[in-house]
Amino acid sequence: MRIVLMGPPGAGKGTQATVVSKALDIPHISTGEIFRANMRAGTELGIEAKKYMDMGEYVPDSVTNKMVAARLAEADAANGFLLDGYPRTAEQVGELELILNSLGTALNKAVEITANTEEVIQRLLKRAEIEGRPDDTEEVIRRRMEVYAEQTAPLTALYADKGLLVQVDGMGSVEEVSARLLAALDD
Repeated sequence: MRIVLMGPPGAGKGTQATVVSKALDIPHISTGEIFRANMRAGTELGIEAKKYMDMGEYVPDSVTNKMVAARLAEADAANGFLLDGYPRTAEQVGELELILNSLGTALNKAVEITANTEEVIQRLLKRAEIEGRPDDTEEVIRRRMEVYAEQTAPLTALYADKGLLVQVDGMGSVEEVSARLLAALDD
């Protein structure tokens, strides 16, 4: 199973990606985690990514596309994967199709986890306190929500047109959302 997982920041994508990855025995590929690992290591990519992330902006496609292509070509992704945080733009949807075509495969589903904006902002502020995430200030979170609405939400229409879109309500307990998500993937 090859899955793209979408939804606004704080909707529970990372948590649900872990559940789905284990249930389907496929790697969870999170661009956010790859960016953070590079930032911690002080790599050139990490320094570049941090500039954008600190402003609540997306890392440029030129950097992200190369990183995703390399990751999807790794052996553990040959039998499936769950992409979390990519694609985020219509251009990246096209790039992902090219990457998958070059690997002789295609996407099975695009899942959007939906969530209430104000509840998500409160979730992220709480997470920032617990985890000490400097990129999760209220101003940056609100900007990330705006960027999501402007750039990423239109992807749902693209995937709906391709017959790949599944929407899952992300509000409720982790277990409730997981059950809805796994049921949607079985359809």
